[in-house]
Amino acid sequence: MTCELYYWPSIPGRGEFVRLVLEECGVSYIDVARLPEAEGGGTAAIERLLAEDFGQTPAFAVPVLRAGPLTISQTPNICLYLGTHHGLAPEGDAIWHANQLQITLEDMLSEVHDTHHPIAVGRYYEDQQDAARQRTRNFIEERLPKFLDYFESALNATPGDCLLGDRLTYPDLGLFQMIRGIRYAFPRAWSAYRPRYARLERHAHQVATRERIAAYLKSERCIPFNEDGIFRHYPELDREPGPT
Repeated sequence: MTCELYYWPSIPGRGEFVRLVLEECGVSYIDVARLPEAEGGGTAAIERLLAEDFGQTPAFAVPVLRAGPLTISQTPNICLYLGTHHGLAPEGDAIWHANQLQITLEDMLSEVHDTHHPIAVGRYYEDQQDAARQRTRNFIEERLPKFLDYFESALNATPGDCLLGDRLTYPDLGLFQMIRGIRYAFPRAWSAYRPRYARLERHAHQVATRERIAAYLKSERCIPFNEDGIFRHYPELDREPGPT
């Protein structure tokens, strides 16, 4: 079965968390909005999907995954579905721990987004730069290390190299993408914090060198970070932690 992923065609964003799971699972998928409009792609495909009445709970926003007759949305929900169907989810009650980790990553991602859009999503970054500086300072000083401490502790709590033991599961891919994004958006802050997080560094390297992930990262399917996505590098926002 070939899955259909609906997400904005020019940014990694939340869609990248889903793409990494699809790629690691080896699932055949179509990134629908990246197709030409003449072939049913482009942003028009997303608009059609969100306006469609497909007889189920409607999707609020993308990413959306279509797998046969099933249409589901919300990043943690999609990753949970793919993980349980393609061997990237733990067994038993540990599945709830996996989803707990993935939802916490989603919380962190929202706070990353709010560093450059702290007032309103629909307004340009340039219209809220002063507020963005204040929000980013708080994020770098307080929120970022709190999240990093949590995931470092989660790795240290297991005997293996992954978040839930020896076997890679879907939140490992989410954590990898989060660290990639933080490195891109806040290189000065990450450079200062990096010595404290040896396990996070090692974990990111191990995921990046997995055969399918490494191949994906080198491919044209992998969209580079840019200043239209969630992880944005604005030099005026990036800073080392500590007093100015």
